Amino acid sequence: MPLVGCHHCDAVLVEPEVPDGGAAICQRCGGTLFRRQRATVEITLALSTAAAILFVVANAYPFLSFEMQGQTTRTTLSSGVFALWDGGRYVIALLVLGTTVIAPALQIGLMLYVLAPLHFHRPAPFAVEAFRLVERCRPWSMIEVFLIGIFVAVVKLSDMAEIVPGIALWAFGLLIPILAGGTSFLDAELVWREIGDLD
Repeated sequence: MPLVGCHHCDAVLVEPEVPDGGAAICQRCGGTLFRRQRATVEITLALSTAAAILFVVANAYPFLSFEMQGQTTRTTLSSGVFALWDGGRYVIALLVLGTTVIAPALQIGLMLYVLAPLHFHRPAPFAVEAFRLVERCRPWSMIEVFLIGIFVAVVKLSDMAEIVPGIALWAFGLLIPILAGGTSFLDAELVWREIGDLD
């Protein structure tokens, strides 16, 4: 018989059955024990699929084009990392690579790896380890910080060159709310339970 603890009054209660979209209430203090997101696996899987497509576009196409004195320079995420590495800023280059490419790619890829089999009620091999790694990758995924840095650079360079935003910039802009939406719709407890039931 599964038990659940109240975060408000520390009461230990038998976990009630809660339908999608419902909430469990503590019998002692009336606090919310947990909420069940409606269709959490399906919605998070759809958002993760959209995030994967946007992530590929954001890394395959140019962010910005700089037109200065008749010369056009196109910048991509990888060209920024290479420029930092060539300039001797090895630690910063690795941090940019890790927080804007590796961590988001792992987070999105592992979410698809865990949730797609759950949608079809099949267990994924090493799903427990993969879902744990999702939780560890999430704090290192800093796409929004990178995007803020791009906007700051655009403002500073706007007087010196004509700046044309590329498709990758729009893809990154859409990727941030989609990743945030996937995180908010994800009911991690329910996913853990489904993984355990299928193992």
